[in-house]
Amino acid sequence: MDASIPDLLRLLVVPVFGWAAWRDVKTRRVPNRTWYPLALLAVVLLAVEGWQAWTGTPYETRAFAIRTAVSLGFVGPLVVAFWWFRAFGGADAKAFLVVAALFPTYPTYEVLNWVAPHQQTAVGVFSLTILTNTVLLGALYPLAVLLRNAATGRFSSVMFVGKPVSWDAVPDEHGRLLETPEGVTRNGVDLDALRMYLRWRGLTLAELRKEADHFRNPATLPADPNPPGDGSTSVEETRADGGQLDRRETVGEADAPENDPWGAAAFLDDIDHGAYGTTPEGLRDGLEVLAREDEVWVSPGIPFIVPLFVGTVVALTYGDLLFGAMGLVGLA
Repeated sequence: MDASIPDLLRLLVVPVFGWAAWRDVKTRRVPNRTWYPLALLAVVLLAVEGWQAWTGTPYETRAFAIRTAVSLGFVGPLVVAFWWFRAFGGADAKAFLVVAALFPTYPTYEVLNWVAPHQQTAVGVFSLTILTNTVLLGALYPLAVLLRNAATGRFSSVMFVGKPVSWDAVPDEHGRLLETPEGVTRNGVDLDALRMYLRWRGLTLAELRKEADHFRNPATLPADPNPPGDGSTSVEETRADGGQLDRRETVGEADAPENDPWGAAAFLDDIDHGAYGTTPEGLRDGLEVLAREDEVWVSPGIPFIVPLFVGTVVALTYGDLLFGAMGLVGLA
């Protein structure tokens, strides 16, 4: 392979993104330390190539400055805005920020007289290519979910974003519950928040279903709750269903909060951080559904790092999918 040393070093993102995508699918958790080496590499390469551009021709200096400004000044803030409006999670935002700093310009690789990326753009900002590739590939996921549900005869107004699962599979699922006692919804309780609640109370979902009327009474809340964790399904933190935790002494009728079925408000008031935007009403609705339904619709979702990994690989080989498509119809 013929490429500059900085461009060869940039290929380190491929195994790192691949591992992060795998871990995100399994646990929906990617450690922050994953991004530190890549961020440091990005800073070093920016300094090296910035110096090379500064000491080069005026065109090289201007082109590098403009593309770096677009990558850091447009793609970076755009990613932060997506995270702010909860279009994707914190790990996704950090990965994209690494991309913005690491790929301001197009890398070049030559293998057996074949030059990659093949499809480039007039703008020449490679992080923008990775972003558009990721968005286009991510848009295929709802279509795949819809076709799968249709092929298996599972029809619902949320069949393009969700799947039906048995109640006992819920503790191992990621995403959101797409049902309330009143019907389907696009914004049901977060399943990570549900795991936090179960852990806090020291219950399994099976125990909660078996004695729903009992545990709906806030007098059965633990007087000394368990730490809720962050809702991860990883075995090193807690069992997925919240089991193997102490069923603590209850608060009793005298100290029970009023008008708080399931103790949902008490749980959210007690924890020292949020529960993924969960409200007492949303948690109560989710618990009511899970206490009585044998099968529920959940949004499995797909971590954005997965299409980011694939989009990065496609960008490094083929190039820009959007410009390629536009070229096929004569628009580029």
